[in-house]
Amino acid sequence: MDDQQFEEYTRSMKEMFRSKGWEYFINDIRSGVPNVNSVEVTKDAEDLFFGKGQLTVMANILNLEAQLEGVIEQRSQEPTD
Repeated sequence: MDDQQFEEYTRSMKEMFRSKGWEYFINDIRSGVPNVNSVEVTKDAEDLFFGKGQLTVMANILNLEAQLEGVIEQRSQEPTD
């Protein structure tokens, strides 16, 4: 991804993070974590691994903004040609 594409990508992502829809989405994900993270409703090992996968996706979504900031920071520290 060239610099212009990266700038457009990060600008669009930051705009999304500031939206009311993103706030609602994140709140829905947060409220769903306890339900998925409950072993009481786990039927078998397959169900347990499915829940683990769901939690991984939820964690990635919840950490997306911080991950983007990390990439921006890392990219800003890379030497330029």
